[in-house]
Amino acid sequence: MKIPQRQFPLLNEIASCQACVAHLPNPPRPVLSASSSARLLIIGQAPGRRVQQSGIPWSDASGNQLRAWLQLSETQFYDASRIAIVPMGFCYPGKGTSGDLPPRPECAPLWHSRLLASMSDIQLALLIGSYAQAYYLDKQVKPTLTATVAHHAEYLPKFFPLPHPSPRNRFWLSRNPWFEKDVLPILRNKVRDALGY
Repeated sequence: MKIPQRQFPLLNEIASCQACVAHLPNPPRPVLSASSSARLLIIGQAPGRRVQQSGIPWSDASGNQLRAWLQLSETQFYDASRIAIVPMGFCYPGKGTSGDLPPRPECAPLWHSRLLASMSDIQLALLIGSYAQAYYLDKQVKPTLTATVAHHAEYLPKFFPLPHPSPRNRFWLSRNPWFEKDVLPILRNKVRDALGY
């Protein structure tokens, strides 16, 4: 499945990015989706190996879980005219000792402000995982991801912090049942409002 990109010249520039080529395990292949008309922004970590191969953001088990959390179909989720998917790092960073390496630090400072300046209709940004939360919430971030997610109302209407939907986080979800019970209904309402559904 190819994600149709609206006329958004900045994406062509990003596709040619070589900023961290020396640090990547594979040739650069930025994976993101955006358009100037997007209303919801999803900021995750970095593509995993499977997503890097497909070139489609969130085309893995984590994406399935995220779409279930948001109650969005694949068609809705991949509608670049309404939803922008802009991770902290655009390319697969490689494998570490316990999972994938962190997103490359060059990406967000180099591209995010330019992308956001080109998307003036964004109503809500989902900050998925600690890297996105630390970058965008800065001094407002809580000492732990759990605390940040629990205090999600403090960051509205601009941001909504979330844990990563990776299958590895099943233990976190089982220890924090309030997330699915109390937070997900609020999240779904905010997403519907942002998208105008």
